[in-house]
Amino acid sequence: MLTNSFFRTLSHLADLCESVGLKDYMDVMYVITLLEKIVPVSDEHVKVTEENFDGVEVVLYEPKQQGEDADLRRAVIYLHGGGWCLGSSRMSPYDLLARKIVTDLDAVVLSVEYRLAPAHHFPVPYEDVYRVVKHFFQKGVLAQYSVDPERVAVSGDSAGGNLAAAVSQQLQKEPGQQIKLRAQALLYPVLQALDLKTPSYQQNQDMPILPRTLMVRFWSEYFTSNKALFRAMMANAHNSPESSRLLKFVNWSDFLPETYHKEYNYSAPAVAQGLGGEAIGMDGSSQSFTDPRASPLLVPDADLHSLPKAYILTCEYDVLRDDGIMYATRLEAAGVEVTHQHYDTGFHGALMFTVWPTDFLIARRMTDNYIKWLKENL
Repeated sequence: MLTNSFFRTLSHLADLCESVGLKDYMDVMYVITLLEKIVPVSDEHVKVTEENFDGVEVVLYEPKQQGEDADLRRAVIYLHGGGWCLGSSRMSPYDLLARKIVTDLDAVVLSVEYRLAPAHHFPVPYEDVYRVVKHFFQKGVLAQYSVDPERVAVSGDSAGGNLAAAVSQQLQKEPGQQIKLRAQALLYPVLQALDLKTPSYQQNQDMPILPRTLMVRFWSEYFTSNKALFRAMMANAHNSPESSRLLKFVNWSDFLPETYHKEYNYSAPAVAQGLGGEAIGMDGSSQSFTDPRASPLLVPDADLHSLPKAYILTCEYDVLRDDGIMYATRLEAAGVEVTHQHYDTGFHGALMFTVWPTDFLIARRMTDNYIKWLKENL
């Protein structure tokens, strides 16, 4: 309740600042990131270095050296959440999670400091992540950090889960790509921008941490600084004839188990003229929100079957619940090995609450189950 009160107060302040022209909404909301930001340092168990991989900042966590004869290690490429607009690999919750993965798995963790919207719209955050992965996958780089090329996973929460899913899809299309991901672990991921009135968006529209209005704003800011897209997305009237042809891939009446339908009945989003499936930026550039690099759920079934095994975590009290469940359903139907863990009492961002002095039991359970899966599957 205290956290929610702070978030809502900050959001109202951000709205006010933007409406009177003092500061953009996301500039004010970035305070959330600054409050948790730290300087990652080495400790007795973990060596921490800050590197630059192909022009992108990364924080690298390694187990303390065990000698030259040590076995090759697992590696987890971790992508932080924050709606592509907030968050940092240098925030305390991500730092602690990385250290736990390192010590529990004897693994290398690569945490990516990708550039953020609205200063850098899609596809810049995605491209930053993809460049880091390609750089890390060079045999010489893997050898430098004693990483087994057959035991690398990509993982992320929320918007980071979106980026992890998109990177997993793109890597399989890369011609001549010799090193493959062993696994993808997606924690309450955001996966589609076409239907923003799924049952979970409706049920949890006023839920703490991530209300529907904030998630829609994240989506619109990811693409453009033009507020017309935000207004259209809020009304779920942003689809064009072009994007409406892809609604079959996010039809929750087909891909969501009956128990999650609740009292809601499926109604296809309205089709508007004029948007053309594109978000127009203030600089005149445009990006399509039908691009699977932004909405990984929009790929056809044929593009799913060769993806690496997946771990998908979803929470009942989360507007993104149905995105994750639909992706799990589609991956399983395509023959991908999927572990879907749903938390009936979970809420968006719960995993990050392990840093609080009084640990939430749900946060501890999520973390333990997630790391257990990585240990067994990586």
